[in-house]
Amino acid sequence: MPDSISELRVSYHLEVLHEDSMHPDPIKQFEEWFAMVLKSTTIEPNAMALATADGDGKPSLRMVLLKGVSSEGFVFYSNYGSRKGSELEQNALAALLFYWDFLERQVRIEGLVEKLAPADSDAYFQSRPCGHQLGALASEQSRVVPNYSYLEKRFEQMSNDYSGQKIDRPPFWGGYRLKPQVIEFWQGRPNRLHDRLRYTLQENRTWLIERLAP
Repeated sequence: MPDSISELRVSYHLEVLHEDSMHPDPIKQFEEWFAMVLKSTTIEPNAMALATADGDGKPSLRMVLLKGVSSEGFVFYSNYGSRKGSELEQNALAALLFYWDFLERQVRIEGLVEKLAPADSDAYFQSRPCGHQLGALASEQSRVVPNYSYLEKRFEQMSNDYSGQKIDRPPFWGGYRLKPQVIEFWQGRPNRLHDRLRYTLQENRTWLIERLAP
C-alpha cells in the first residue's frame, strides 16, 4: 500500500501502436478496439466521458453511454433540458473520452454535436425498457429537487398515468451525434513513452495521421 497518492504508479506493456498497422479510417479503427472491449467482462463497455462547455467556455464533464457509432459519428441520448443539453445549445463543440484500463488504452474524440432526427430518437426511445421510459418522463434532469422521495413519487405518478399505454418519446428528450473532427488513439507504453496517434479530418474528407509526443 503506497503511503501517498503521489506514489501510485503503473507500468504499461501490453501493446504498441504503429502507423502502418492502423486503419486509415479512425471509425474503423475505433470499431476494432471496441470489439475487443465488448469481449471483456467490464460492466459498461460503452461508457464514455462527455465534455461540454457553455457560451462563456465554462466546461463540464460527465459519463454517458455510447448508443451507436457509424461513419457519421458517435451517438448518445439525453434530456435536452439537462446541463449538457443547455451547453450544447450554446456551444456545439464537445469531446468524448473512452478509457479502457485493462487494455491500457484510451480514445479521445473532438467534434461538433448535432441532434438526431426525431424519427431516430423515437425509434430508440421505443426500444428502451418501460422503466427507463418512465424515468425519462419523471426526471427533470439537472434540476434541483427536494429529496429522493420526490423522484419516487413522480415515477409512481407516471407509472399510474401510463399504465397499460404506449409511452411516446417526450419532446424534451432525444439523441445527439458527435461528428468527429479529431480522434486520438492512446496506448500505454513503458517509461511513460506512450503511443499517441492522432487522426485529423481534412477538407477533402480524408484523415491525416500524426504521431504526438506523450
